[in-house]
Parts: sequence; C-alpha cells; structure tokens
Amino acid sequence: MDFLVKLYALPESIEKRIEGVSVRRAFAAEKHLVVEFVARSFSAGWASECGISFARLPVACFVAMAGNTICGFACYDATTRGFFGPIGVAPQWRHRGIGSTLLLSALHDMRANGYGYAIIGAASDGKLYRAVGAVEIAGSSPGFYSGLLKTAD
Repeated sequence: MDFLVKLYALPESIEKRIEGVSVRRAFAAEKHLVVEFVARSFSAGWASECGISFARLPVACFVAMAGNTICGFACYDATTRGFFGPIGVAPQWRHRGIGSTLLLSALHDMRANGYGYAIIGAASDGKLYRAVGAVEIAGSSPGFYSGLLKTAD
C-alpha cells in the first residue's frame, strides 16, 4: 500500500533530541559506507535505491549517527521522483525516535526543495507514516513496484 503525505502540513518541529545520536544529510564521500550499511542491515534492493539518492543534488539521503556509527538512514527521490524511502533503523537503535526524526528530516527537505506532496511506496509501517498525516492511496498495491525484477530461487 502506498501513502500520500501533504508536505505543506507537516509537524513543524524536527528538534527531537536523541541522546548520543545526530541526524544530518549524508555527505557524498560517505556513499560507500551508507550503501554498505543498508545492504548489510536491510537489503540489496534498498542499497540500490539508497545509492541513487546520492546522485541527487543536494544529496537526498539522511543518516543517523552515534559517533562514527551509522544507526539509520532515510532517502527520497530514490525509487522515483517524489517518492520518500527507503528508511531503516538498525535493530539495536529502534524505539528511540530515530526513525521519526529521519522521516521528518527528509520530508522537510523535500518540502524545501519544492515538493507539495510525497508518496511513500509499498509502506510496511503505516503507524510511523500516519504520525506525519499520511493517508493510504486506494488501489495502490502493487503500484510502482509491479513488474520489479527479482532473483530466481
């Protein structure tokens, strides 16, 4: 199921303090590290999409860092223009507000770059997205991902 987010109606504050963790735009020089983290922690498909977000200017990938350790990431304009995602937080860092901070950071950046809406494709966690006012798009499954190549078993 896909979701639609009104970027002009986002919660204003993204100043959530997470002890020992910072959220920022990824640097181009970090691409290999971030993509490796995504492949290792999530999937090769997400790593491919994450890699594309580094081709955007400004880079359309945000990272959560604890010192020099990547805790999570969020991208947009990776699957296709106007899509948010993928997003992921390493299991040991979950339930601390990192995911929602990454989400809001990326969505606010999309708004600052001229988008009025964001589409969240094939979302698995509607609860996270409903917190930013996301609504389900009827008839959107499988949506953009129909016909996606898959490895043979």
